[in-house]
Order: sequence, then structure tokens, then C-alpha cells
Amino acid sequence: MKSSVYEKVTEFKAKYPLTIAWRAKKHCKIIDLHLNPGETIKYAFIAQKNDNPLDIITTNVVALTNKRIVIGQKRLLFGYFFTAITPDMFNDLKVSMGVFWGKIHIDTIKEFVTFSNIQKEALPEIETSITEYMMTEKKKYKETAKK
Repeated sequence: MKSSVYEKVTEFKAKYPLTIAWRAKKHCKIIDLHLNPGETIKYAFIAQKNDNPLDIITTNVVALTNKRIVIGQKRLLFGYFFTAITPDMFNDLKVSMGVFWGKIHIDTIKEFVTFSNIQKEALPEIETSITEYMMTEKKKYKETAKK
């Protein structure tokens, strides 16, 4: 069975080929491993998880599911990193663009996550996807909290 995360990342990479990224299939498998029952992928992209434009070896896959944002990275030799950001932990999103590439900064209650070396034409799409998703999900959290 083909991974829906990998399909979305492949679409993203085909649309924005100048985004610097490696080993997409391996990173997607980490996200597939941690998807909960009933969790579906809405959007996914690939980028470097760092704030250094010269560091091109920390590729991560970022996926928006119907429940949370998940970030996966398969380490080179063994092990992996997985992060989940639930809508209640999300604070803000910042976009910055340079000459060739751009960055997406996600501010959560506990940390500040930066994704870099993204083709600058992809930035509006990523920003819109994350912002619309989070606004919708945060409303659900507020409605549940009122009950």
C-alpha cells in the first residue's frame, strides 16, 4: 500500500522542485508509523528543520492531519525523531523569504520550530494550509472547552 503522506510529499516536491530535501520516503514512514486510527493526511510538505541555510542534512516531513501537525525524520543510521503539535499547543506562524528560499516558523507553547530551504513560491501555499487548518481546529477546541 502506498503511503498517503508520501503521495502528498511527492506532489509538493514535483510542484516545488527547488526545495532542498532528501530521503522523503524514509521520513514519511515515520509519520505513517505514528498515525492514529481514523487520522488522515490533509496536506504535507518537506523541508529542513533548522534555521541555518547551510545545514541541508536535517530534512523532515511535515504533515497536517485531521487531528494535529506531525513532523517526522528518519535518522541516517538508526532511530528517528517524531513531533506532534496539537491545535491547543499552536500559537503563531511566521513566514520569511530570502533571495532563493524561504522559512516557515511555527511557534508553539513549548518551542519554536523552523523549517527552511523551502522554494519561495511554496510559502503562500504552506502558510494558507497551516493557518486555515489551525483556525478551524482551534474553534473546535474552544467549542469543546465551553461544554
